[in-house]
Amino acid sequence: MRTWQLQEAKSKFSQVINLAISEAPQLITKNGKPVAYIISSDAFKSEHSDSIKNLLLDRPHKEIEIVPERSSELPREVQL
Repeated sequence: MRTWQLQEAKSKFSQVINLAISEAPQLITKNGKPVAYIISSDAFKSEHSDSIKNLLLDRPHKEIEIVPERSSELPREVQL
């Protein structure tokens, strides 16, 4: 697996995609910290076909904290 700085990955996006398809997932870093992986759709389907939950739990770099964004808006009122 190769590690790419975000700026380099942006400028060589086709190469990053081709390596993800032909070799292994590609790790993207921002400010020196791992932030994302580029993986082929075949790898995604075959290794984690049962659920997205298993994909997230089986990620190779567990030091990357995944925090979903939550809306701070209140729910709308519904007339019954």
